[in-house]
Amino acid sequence: MPTTQNPVRQADRLYHDLLSPTETLEVRDRVRKIASDVVAPAAREIANGDERVDGFPREVFDGLAAADLFRVPFSAEVGGEGLEHPVTATATAIEELAYHSSSIAAVFDVHCILAGNVLTHGTEAQQQRWLRPVAEGTTVGAFATTEPEASSDLSPQAVQTAAVRHGDTWVLNGRKRWISNSPVAGFIVTLARTEDRLSMFIVDTSLPGVRVGEPDQKMGNRGQLTADVWFENVELTDADLLGGVTGQGLRHALATLTLGRIGIAAAGVGMAQAAFDHAVGHLKSREAFGRKLGANQHWQFLMADRATEIENARTLYLKAALRRDAGEVFPEPEASMAKFYGSRLAVDMARDAIQAFGGLGFAREVSADGTPGPVEAIYRDSKIGEIYEGTNEILKWVVARNIFGKEITG
Repeated sequence: MPTTQNPVRQADRLYHDLLSPTETLEVRDRVRKIASDVVAPAAREIANGDERVDGFPREVFDGLAAADLFRVPFSAEVGGEGLEHPVTATATAIEELAYHSSSIAAVFDVHCILAGNVLTHGTEAQQQRWLRPVAEGTTVGAFATTEPEASSDLSPQAVQTAAVRHGDTWVLNGRKRWISNSPVAGFIVTLARTEDRLSMFIVDTSLPGVRVGEPDQKMGNRGQLTADVWFENVELTDADLLGGVTGQGLRHALATLTLGRIGIAAAGVGMAQAAFDHAVGHLKSREAFGRKLGANQHWQFLMADRATEIENARTLYLKAALRRDAGEVFPEPEASMAKFYGSRLAVDMARDAIQAFGGLGFAREVSADGTPGPVEAIYRDSKIGEIYEGTNEILKWVVARNIFGKEITG
């Protein structure tokens, strides 16, 4: 069945990229081959796995490291590729990974964009100790802001994890939730209160008092392990304080999450494109009532709408990424627009693809002949994009602030 596992790439003839620099186009081609060779063979097993049994997709992670993919976002000084447009290249890489596996795209996002990018605010010594291994892929990075009672609200009043100064040391106590990569992370960049402000600490997970819980069992993104993390009297030093200064944690977190939203937007485009390609192949080949499904005007008009939306979603994330590469730390409103538009589109397109395939769309596997369901995993995986790294409702509020101003929106 050619429409199930290897659909024709419709974007190659429908999308005309006039935004991406040449180096980004080269990265896209390179990552597409890496994703096909390393990610695609494991994608179905990852999508249908059990987090607590199957664990972290280590072989795929190591395969991406061996292909030097984790070097794309970073400067040559820390072992990266030193690209002129690293954010745009990174977002493009995420789209290509998400085409096959949202989980792997999310692992890459957290490792490189969240944990890796926030380390660029560190001292030279911190970058050499922690960021260089991120680029090499010899350690796994994690990033911790969310708590049981603090998620969208990251104000000093909401964040309960606290670091208290005792002489030459800091003592960290608290609990974080939904921390991606944490079960296998070598370090966790952690947001904590320091008196009445927020600061970031680089926490070595081998330190006494650091405890990571069992991986959560989720509807989708099962290869993106998340878990609670407890800090119980963890002793840190100023060498672990990101950038060596206090009070900058919220700014660093928000700048990193803004960059992360571009990544989530790109992942949404990757999943939407995959679902679209599967659906097109099926609608062109499947017959009912004596004609192809694609001969029905309903599907013609719906897929025309979706093709237009994918075009817009890809252009939005590229524009936001290019603005970030140009030095704008908060490229709004495009970053928020791109995230809520791309993540919503992934859900919508996956649902439409399921409808196009009918019963096969709803199935994980047909027992009679072992035919795999082509799109149900995309539907399960896509939903989280509307929730994490800023819910879509919050991001619409961010866009509204750009329209009306804070004096009206609050």
